[in-house]
Amino acid sequence: MKNNEFSKEHLLYIKKIKRNNAFIVISRFLILIFIIGIWEFLARINAIDTFISSSPSRIIKTIKKLFIEDRLTYHISITLYETIVGFLLSSFFGYIIALLLWLSKKLRLILEPYIVVLNSLPKIALGPIIIVWFGSGSKSIIFMAVLVGIIVAIITMLNGFLATEKEKILLLESMGANNFQIMTKLVIPGSVPTLISMLKINVGMAWIGSIMGEYLVSKAGLGYLIVYGGQVFKLDLVMASTIVLCILAGAMYAIVSLLEKIIVKYKN
Repeated sequence: MKNNEFSKEHLLYIKKIKRNNAFIVISRFLILIFIIGIWEFLARINAIDTFISSSPSRIIKTIKKLFIEDRLTYHISITLYETIVGFLLSSFFGYIIALLLWLSKKLRLILEPYIVVLNSLPKIALGPIIIVWFGSGSKSIIFMAVLVGIIVAIITMLNGFLATEKEKILLLESMGANNFQIMTKLVIPGSVPTLISMLKINVGMAWIGSIMGEYLVSKAGLGYLIVYGGQVFKLDLVMASTIVLCILAGAMYAIVSLLEKIIVKYKN
C-alpha cells in the first residue's frame, strides 16, 4: 500500500510507533551488554570470585568446549524433547479438560477442590512416586512436565471460557442453540487470547517441569549438567547450562509469540 493513501498524521503516528519499538529493542540489548560488561570487568579485576560466580568469558569457553565435544547438542536435544512433549501434552489435555469442566457445571464443582489442591501441591514431592510409576527415564521427566503445566492450563482456560459474555450466551440460547453449538460458535473463538496466554505461561511451566524431572532422575540433559556441575563444583558448567537453558526457553516463547501474531493477522 502506498504512502499517499494515508494522511500525514497517520504516517507520523506509524513512524512514532516504529521509533518507540526500535528504542525498546535497543534498550533491552544495551542493558544486556551493560550487565555482561560489568560482570566481566568485575571478574577481570578480581572484585568477584570467578570460582563462585564464573564470568562471561569462562561461560563462552565452556559452551564452546561442550559444543566441540558434541556433548552440548546431545544434552540440548534430550531436554528439548522432554520439554516440547510435556508442553504439548499439558496444553492439549489442559484445554480439553477445561472445555469439559465448562460444559458440565456439576463436574466443575465436584473437581474444583482437587484442582486447587493439585495446583498448590509441590510437584517435586511426587518425584519418588513418579519414578516408581514410570522408571528413571524420559517418561518420568515428561510426566513431571505435564503435571506441572496441566493444572495451570486447566485453570487459565477455564477462567477464559467462564469469562464469555453472558448476554451473548443468552442470545444464542434464545435462538435455540445447544451447549455444543455455543461452545464451538462463541466460547472457543472468543477464548483465543486466553489460549495464547495459556501457551505463553505453559512454556515456562514445561521448562520448570522438565528441569525439575532431570534434577531427580536424568542421566542426560541440561538439568543433569547443572546438577553434575554443582556436585563436582564446576560452576562454569552450571552457569553455561543455565545460559543455554534461558536461550532455549526464550526461543520457545518467541515461537508462541510469533504464533500469536499470525493468529491476530489471520483474524483481522
